[in-house]
Amino acid sequence: MKQGLKLAMEATNSNPTSTAAAELLCGVNAKALLDSVDAFLFDCDGVIWKGDKLIDGTPETLEMLRSMGKKLIFVTNNSTKSRFQYANKFRSLGLSVSQDEIFSSSYAAAMYLKVNQFPLEKKVYVIGGEGIVQELQLSGFTALGGPEDGEKRAQWKSNCLFEHDKDVGAVVVGLDPDINYYKLQYGTICIRENPGCLFIATNRDSVGHMTDLQEWPGAGCMVGAICGSTERKPIVVGKPSTFMMDFLLQKFNLSTYRMCMVGDRLDTDILFGQNAGCKTLLVLSGVTTKSILDDPSNKIQPDYYTSKVSDFLNFLGE
Repeated sequence: MKQGLKLAMEATNSNPTSTAAAELLCGVNAKALLDSVDAFLFDCDGVIWKGDKLIDGTPETLEMLRSMGKKLIFVTNNSTKSRFQYANKFRSLGLSVSQDEIFSSSYAAAMYLKVNQFPLEKKVYVIGGEGIVQELQLSGFTALGGPEDGEKRAQWKSNCLFEHDKDVGAVVVGLDPDINYYKLQYGTICIRENPGCLFIATNRDSVGHMTDLQEWPGAGCMVGAICGSTERKPIVVGKPSTFMMDFLLQKFNLSTYRMCMVGDRLDTDILFGQNAGCKTLLVLSGVTTKSILDDPSNKIQPDYYTSKVSDFLNFLGE
């Protein structure tokens, strides 16, 4: 499995994208889609919620799909929370979702290190949130940085050497609302000076719905900063890499052709589904708009698109 997962990482964006125009979801094809799949993979930000506000009709739709015997799995690139923390967020919003149904990029980062037998005596420096730190610790790794370095400042002084831990063997970069120059320097110097140090990105999303009213800079800008300072390309473990897909397929014993990926981003969610051989449904409740989907320069076309997940409720009533 180790080699297979590594190959999946390298295969990101290697599969040809769909160029056939997406179908607008309607009563007929919605019912056909439901009949053809056993499991739905849902992105969270922009699909289930925006910030801390549920998108209208989501609870009823998820309940309906469960009543039809469909398996529901939630695959998010947002690394700020661990699976445990995400389960609490679902619960706080009135949704019954177990930790085992959640696959976050923070969890994927820890699993990548575990699968590739990262030495337990080595340490991991985190540019990101508590979610990454928690998942690393749960997997038995020693995590440095993260929120604890949020208030630290790098000092530019003559004859001043920036000290760093020589035992750091991996730097994990994700969404970090407390990003600062100290963290950038620490991550950069570990990658550049510690022999064999890995550079892992949870994801490279450009923006995300951190609140219900606006898009905010995503992990892509933090990852991009480290790419620039190290002149290295990261190992990306979140969508569209199929790394997380390998885990959930093994866990739930599902076939990708009987699964549908539902997301609001073409370059992560939809490409993730296509790379794995899933059916794909784009919802226009998040990042991607109809104009972006229809733009002639867009080469990623989902199988179907609709305004929001709760459209399923209306279609089944037709």
